Amino acid sequence: MRLKPAAVWGCWLKSVVRALSLRRCNHGGLSAKLEAMEQRVAPELALDRTDFESRAISPLRELGAYEALWDKPETTFKTLSEKFAAHPDAVPSDFVSPTKAREYAEFVQRRFREAEVTRFGVRVHGAGEYPQKLRDAAHPIELLYYQGWWDLADSRSVAVVGTRKPTKDGIARTARLVKALVRDDFTIVSGLAAGIDTVAHETAIEEGGRTIAVIGTPLSHTYPKENAELQRKVASEYLIISQVPVRRYERQNYLKNRLFFPERNITMSALTEATIIVEAGETSGTLIQARAALHQGRRLFILDSCFRKGLTWPKKYADKGAIRVVDYDDIRQHLSPTAH
Repeated sequence: MRLKPAAVWGCWLKSVVRALSLRRCNHGGLSAKLEAMEQRVAPELALDRTDFESRAISPLRELGAYEALWDKPETTFKTLSEKFAAHPDAVPSDFVSPTKAREYAEFVQRRFREAEVTRFGVRVHGAGEYPQKLRDAAHPIELLYYQGWWDLADSRSVAVVGTRKPTKDGIARTARLVKALVRDDFTIVSGLAAGIDTVAHETAIEEGGRTIAVIGTPLSHTYPKENAELQRKVASEYLIISQVPVRRYERQNYLKNRLFFPERNITMSALTEATIIVEAGETSGTLIQARAALHQGRRLFILDSCFRKGLTWPKKYADKGAIRVVDYDDIRQHLSPTAH
């Protein structure tokens, strides 16, 4: 799958229209309605459209309901997943009044406009193009926000992650790995953090590849600040995904908001078929992704250099099923050959 950036808007627009389809709907006239909508959908994604049959999924209503559910101090990804597990056919708006959902949706739209996030979409579990592979997470998310080229979510992808303070060798290893993955037509996924993440995204772009950033803030925020331009580029030409509720994030202090970062690592693992850890310390958030990858049945690769630094975590995860690798050739032989 090697589409050109020039095709981004067309692919993205079509994916937005498809995402508005009914859950489990086989109505014969739906296709014609969607084609007509594709011709008139607004740049803001027409998120307030509700002219479907009785069980239509309105992205605007669902994002508002999702935000309302999160605007309770006791809400976590775990409690939300338990709520939806108890009601497997539910969507966020089943738990929130239309008035409240509208209020929260308007807040998000206002904040996005203020942050110049003019084009965005949502994916709702049970509707449209929500990635079913995300259900492999221990506490799967019910809704995510995105900007950019949604089709990348369906491409073959590998996560490249590690410390925010890499060594020179770590930077060089990251660049070599990403170049090799790009040559094999993998999409590079990382978290837009400083360090290894930034090198992974930038190298993928420089090599003419594709990249996805799964961020630990709302779309309207950037962390770290020095990656603001990189975030804009990924959003406009590639794909950014966020599961972070806007209102809850803005009401909390930064200490509580830090908890959203490890949660995005779990989603990053579920989105990809493998995770490669380049460098990480004993307390790195990267290790949360390592645990998630093994739990989700994904490949977990740890560079040999990590085992030679006196750290305890590499052996711990190798004993649990992670694969120790020296270079990309070692990784390549464990990935499905259909990519080569």
